[in-house]
Parts: sequence; structure tokens; C-alpha cells
Amino acid sequence: MRKKWISIICAVIIMVCTIITPVYATGIFLPEESNTKQAESTDLIEAPSGILMEAQTGTVVYQKDADTRRSPASITKIMTLILIFDALDKGSLKMDDTVTTSAHAKSMGGSQVFLEEGEIQTVETLIKCIVIASGNDASVAMAEHICGSEQEFVRHMNERAEGLGMKNTHFEDCCGLTESPDHYTTARDIAIMSRELITKYPKILEYSSIWMENITHVTRQGTKEFGLTNTNKLIRSYEGCVGLKTGSTSIAKYCLSAVAKRNDITLIAVVMAAPDYKVRFKDAASMLNYGFSKCSLYIDKKMEALPEIPVRNGKKKTVSLVYEEQFHYLDTTGQNIGNVKRKLRIHREVKAPVKKNTLAGEMIYRRWEGTGRVRILYGENAGKATYPDCLKKSLHEIVNKKYFGQFYKFLTKDSNPMYNKIQMGIEGNKKQRKVLYNERNPYRRCRRAHFMP
Repeated sequence: MRKKWISIICAVIIMVCTIITPVYATGIFLPEESNTKQAESTDLIEAPSGILMEAQTGTVVYQKDADTRRSPASITKIMTLILIFDALDKGSLKMDDTVTTSAHAKSMGGSQVFLEEGEIQTVETLIKCIVIASGNDASVAMAEHICGSEQEFVRHMNERAEGLGMKNTHFEDCCGLTESPDHYTTARDIAIMSRELITKYPKILEYSSIWMENITHVTRQGTKEFGLTNTNKLIRSYEGCVGLKTGSTSIAKYCLSAVAKRNDITLIAVVMAAPDYKVRFKDAASMLNYGFSKCSLYIDKKMEALPEIPVRNGKKKTVSLVYEEQFHYLDTTGQNIGNVKRKLRIHREVKAPVKKNTLAGEMIYRRWEGTGRVRILYGENAGKATYPDCLKKSLHEIVNKKYFGQFYKFLTKDSNPMYNKIQMGIEGNKKQRKVLYNERNPYRRCRRAHFMP
């Protein structure tokens, strides 16, 4: 009977420990239950789909029907811009490269910048046409320039989307003008690709924050100016808004991916299928206001310097360490983050061979309600020492440190006082012998007396 009660008590203790033990997240603190409830709220916006995401951590602050597939209209161009900047990053494309407009690109309807067949523009100008004025013709011209055809470019768009984990996205064209039911995405996937674009290529925000700019058309008919006006009205009406892309068709209705920055916090607000353009801007502003009122971001800007780890049986004595990423923590309770404590956890020694970018330990960040971690990696390779390496090392230590080192010190004037005494004795004896020789030699004595002043 006693054993039975002991078993029951132990089972209860295990259950309680399981419930109260905190779950740890990599790189960020565990969000509280109240945050999850806020994120699932649905009464903040009028549009049927929307999501609010913090850019640096990828934390979803608010969402409403974020995974329903819908037509994205010109929001499609966010992925087009990702591929353009991918090509710029690889070096296969440059901002001052020239692009020739094809007949197919000229034929695009909808929002356009009225490129003529054969017209030549630079890559940078066409990026502005896509971002500011949502030019369909500029999008197709860039797609053909990079991949040879729009169809091949779209194939790369779908591959890139798959690589980003956009599970509910499929593209049929590069500008979003199509009415095909096979061209779809979700609010969550738009936030994912928007985050990829602005965090990996922040230069895009320099273009998406431009309100108005002129370009020059040079065609057979002559030269003329054309004004670009940003389709995102929040650029002027919402404090901190720096982008990103609008979209609208009869099927997609009114869509928007808005980016705003305040106090080191960057938020992405996505609206899909709003009934009119006023609602999409109002809903985006409502989500941004909600996010900025609730979010506090902790960034470890002065991460602790990492020591070098001794390598056992390696060609190198030590190996360096690096952080996998900078630590960020987003609090969505509206409270002050307060004091954050750090604790380094690494191996005292590592056995060769060591591979670069493999796990070496972690930096643990603690707060009263949670814990976060940043992985620490080996910063270089360290091969395993061979028999010749060990032999060479041993001989080097024996010769240089024990015998040769001691002998060299004995022969060094500054380090050995005995050497100085011996040298002084030798010099003294030489002078004494020279004086005696001169005194005993009358001839030398006469010469010295005659010639010395």
C-alpha cells in the first residue's frame, strides 16, 4: 500500500514539472499565451485577409484568415523584385546595364509606364518603374532580360517561393495581371516574401519610399518626360512608412504590403481582397498602429567577445568562434523588456578535426518570463595532426625552447650578467697588457712621446 502511494505521488510530481517547465526557442524568447491570443484576433481590420509581421524576427503579431489562397494582383511584383536583386547580388546584372523593351513587354496592359518596342532603359530605371508606378511592361522587360523569356522567369519565381517555404503560392506571370485561378498566394506568404526582400536587400526601401520621380523616354518619336507617382498612399500619410507594394484587379480586389519603421522596429502589414483602396490603406494603418503600440524589440548590439577554443591533436593550437546571428527578442505585451542576462556555454576543448560552421556551443539569454539562445559556431577549419606534424612540433619545442633557447640566453649580453663580467675581465686584461708592453719598449715610448700632442 505504501509503495502504491509513493508511485502516485511521483506521477503527480512528474506531471506538474512537465506543465510548468518552460519551452525554449532558438534566437528569441518564448512568447506568452496572451500574445498568441492577440495574434489570432480578427476584429482589427475590415478586409477578409490580413497579417502583421515583425521583420527582424519574423514574429506574427496579428493575423486574420492569413492562409486562404487569393489572387495577389501586382503584389506579385515583390517576387519579381527578389529575383532582380538576386541577379544584382550574384553580379550577373548591374544597375547601369541597359534593357531593350520587346513587343511582348510593350503589349502589357493595366498599370504601365508606356515603354515602346525597342526602347532602352537602365536596370535601375526599370526597378523604379516597377516599385513606384507598378509598371507591368517594366516587369516583363526585366524578366525577359534576366531569363530570356517571361515563362522561364516565372519558373524561377516558383522555385524561389518554394525555397522560402511559401506553401500556398503559385505564380503564372511576373506582374500579376493574369486572371488565371492558378495564380495565387496568401497573406502569410506575401509577408514572408516581403520580409525576404526588405531584410536581404534593404536598398529596395530607397526606391519604394520615393513619392514622385520622372523618367525619360527616348524613342523614334523623340524624347519626352514621364512622371512616376507612388501607388502606395501611406508613404505620405503614415509616419515611418517606407514601402512596399500595392495591387488591384477585378478578381484580387485591393491588396497591399506596407512596410513601416519606428524605434528600430520594422513591421510588415499585408491586406488582401479589401473592398476598395481606402479600406486597404485604413486596415494597414490599423495593424501598424496596433503593432507599434504592442511591440518592443531587444537587440544585442554589443554581443560578448568569444574566446578561442584549444584544439587537441590538431594542426592548430586553437580555433576561433563566431555567432550564427545577432540576437533579437520581440516582446508583444506592451511592457518594458527590462534586464536581460547572458550566459556563455561552450566546450573547454575540442578534438581535431574541426569543421567550420559546425556547432560549438550557445549564448543563453535569460529574462524572468523566458529564455532565448543564439548558436555559436566554429569560425575556421582545424585538421587533425599527422605523425610528421607531431614529430616536427616535438622537435621544435625541444630545440627552440629547452636547449637552444637556454644557450642563446647564455650568449646574450642583456639577459646574462655573467657574460658582461667575463667581457669586462677580457677587456681589462687587454688594456693592462698593452700598458706593460709600452712601458717595457723604449722605442714605442719615444714614438709616443714624439708624436702625441
